[in-house]
Amino acid sequence: MNSIKKLANQTVIYGLSSVVGRLLNYLLVPLYTRYFLPAEYGVVTEMYAYVAFLVVFLTYGMETAFFRFSQKNNIKQVYTTTLISISATAIIFIIIIFFNSFSIAQWMGYSDNKEYIEWFAIIVALDAVSSITFAKLRQQERAVRFSLIRILNILCNIFFNIYFIVFQGFGIEYVFISNLISSILTIVLLSPEMFVSKWTFDLKLWKKMIHYALPLLIAGLAGITNETIDRILLKKLLPDQTTATLELGLYGAFYKLSIIMILFIQTFRFAAEPFFFTQQNKNNSKKIYADVMRVFTAIVTTIFLFMVIFYDTIIRFVGEEFRDERGFHIVSILLLANIFLGLYYNLSIWYKLTDKTKYGAYISIFGAIITIVLNFILIPKIGIVGAAWATLCCYFSMVLLSYFLGQKYYPVPYNLKIICTYLMIMLTIYFIITHTNANSIVNTLYLLFYMLLIFLIEKTKKSVFSMPK
Repeated sequence: MNSIKKLANQTVIYGLSSVVGRLLNYLLVPLYTRYFLPAEYGVVTEMYAYVAFLVVFLTYGMETAFFRFSQKNNIKQVYTTTLISISATAIIFIIIIFFNSFSIAQWMGYSDNKEYIEWFAIIVALDAVSSITFAKLRQQERAVRFSLIRILNILCNIFFNIYFIVFQGFGIEYVFISNLISSILTIVLLSPEMFVSKWTFDLKLWKKMIHYALPLLIAGLAGITNETIDRILLKKLLPDQTTATLELGLYGAFYKLSIIMILFIQTFRFAAEPFFFTQQNKNNSKKIYADVMRVFTAIVTTIFLFMVIFYDTIIRFVGEEFRDERGFHIVSILLLANIFLGLYYNLSIWYKLTDKTKYGAYISIFGAIITIVLNFILIPKIGIVGAAWATLCCYFSMVLLSYFLGQKYYPVPYNLKIICTYLMIMLTIYFIITHTNANSIVNTLYLLFYMLLIFLIEKTKKSVFSMPK
């Protein structure tokens, strides 16, 4: 099987599980937006923004380090060393949080609900530990096993959400309890992979992995700042604090509407990261990376047009109180932002392959600075729309910086002409759609025209389908 097709097959398997899982999980959005007020949903949005930070902190780049070092070391030794390291820090984290839960809850404005903090400490710790075993499954190309466990995790979460909220009439705290139960289930399902016959902790290997991983930790923290800091700052920077939590809830719902784009990018990452490492030593590896980037751009631009054309249908999935007139504008900006995030994931492989992970940290810090500065400038002036624009500017700047640095240290022959063509045609169609009163049939024809155009262009790129084994 050629390399591109292999990546495509892996992406399809991960994608099917993620699509099924996320679509099922997506059902929670209309549930939350109908059973809870925007202000209540704002609590959920804020808490999960902090969770994203903490998961990155507790994995501290070791997931990517595992992929890197398992290519040139005994995989069992790399795995057990990594898992012991992550498990130890997770336990320490839980202890620290439990001793300081009231102070943290008070600082966040939830002084009456310190249990939120304690529940999330356990959730984050379990997710950090499970991430390494999930990485092992990805490295072994056991996509079916990986996908099955993730789907069961989501089904468990949905089941308990429905049971507690719909049938029992419980409040917002049971969103968190449902997540906790599903995280415990995941650990149980992963236990056969966790309990290997021989456990070893190689201190020398661990030091090498940490040296490789710590810049990725900085990059990860900066990256998650780019992804979530808007939801943290919104509550504090909005000019009208009486409606801050409500606005945060609206923004969280709009972000969820970008589900298909986020879904594809996530599933692509699951398959692409181990794939890129395995292709490194092949003679045509750079050509493969370039082809992947071009095809990726074609797919995400198509998803963008699909989402904006059928926005009126998609918005019906949320409760009426969440159907704000700013929604279409914000969702469009966030979709475009996620396109650039996906492009950055493709481009960022150069510093991982060359062990120049410090540059990943520099790029992400650069993006984080842009995000924070623009959020402070734009949110007080234009509210949640400003948060969306800050996200877009951040990812766009990171794409440019990563591209120019990558071409210096690990040049890949990306077809910029075709990539930019896809982006420009996509934006042109978007401009036409937003500035005309054409009906849905005409807009759908625009989408079909674009898909046909992509097909004709890609058909000429026979190398994608005919690479050597």
